[in-house]
Amino acid sequence: MTNNAPTSVLVTGATGNVGRPLVEQLLDAGHRVRALTRDPERAALPAATDVVAGNLEDARSLDVACGGMDAVHLVAFAGEETVEIAARKGVRRVTLLKGDPEKTDLERAIEASGLDWTYLAPVEFMSNALEWAESIRAEGVVRDGFPDIPSAMVHDADIAAVAAAALTGDGHAGQEYWLTGPEALTAPEKVAVIAEVLGRPIRFEELTRDQIVGQWRAQGFSDDDVEFFLMMRTNPPEAGYTVLPTVEQVTGRPARTFAQWVAANRAAFGS
Repeated sequence: MTNNAPTSVLVTGATGNVGRPLVEQLLDAGHRVRALTRDPERAALPAATDVVAGNLEDARSLDVACGGMDAVHLVAFAGEETVEIAARKGVRRVTLLKGDPEKTDLERAIEASGLDWTYLAPVEFMSNALEWAESIRAEGVVRDGFPDIPSAMVHDADIAAVAAAALTGDGHAGQEYWLTGPEALTAPEKVAVIAEVLGRPIRFEELTRDQIVGQWRAQGFSDDDVEFFLMMRTNPPEAGYTVLPTVEQVTGRPARTFAQWVAANRAAFGS
């Protein structure tokens, strides 16, 4: 249930894959939105946005940004001091876009703060498919591994829609929302969807485990990162491929499909 009165919301990570649609959705619903960003001149957010310079590591900018706000959307790398500042400045609600399945110190701080909190736990962003954009544009091919592992990935705008509901409405305090799309797709199935939406053939080439690991290491990921990636790609938790009705339950609208995401981002793939 959404309140009738406009809510003042501070969005951190405002230029990210979730933050940008969250800003747009809140403004469309008539709420006041302040966006925290390191570079306001390059943020390219809607004109109605109150864009302020700062970052989650700068206590002074956070103190200013939280002033007069009813609610704050946080991302996983926020510090515990962010929560203390928000509570001191009179913020009542907070959403957190989780980045770790285990409880973090940030979450413990949120739960001890007295704020009404809601956690957003997407299993995988549909925008991860942008990793394939360059090879699709250049060669019409996707090279990836573990082709039999499905993912119930969720549209970034649906994550934002759930966040908007929790930030501006009642009944979401103390909830951890696991978010998925309406289908679980393997990598070859995702490629088939992209090809259908773009209207041109795209080939899937399977990489070996060693080739995938080599790519991750070349990109600078640590041993712990590689171990986690392998676990998620070879033996993912059931939550990673189980379709849930959470998006529709919270927003009242069915979750967007991967085909819808591709259609909205087709320019990235060269079409």
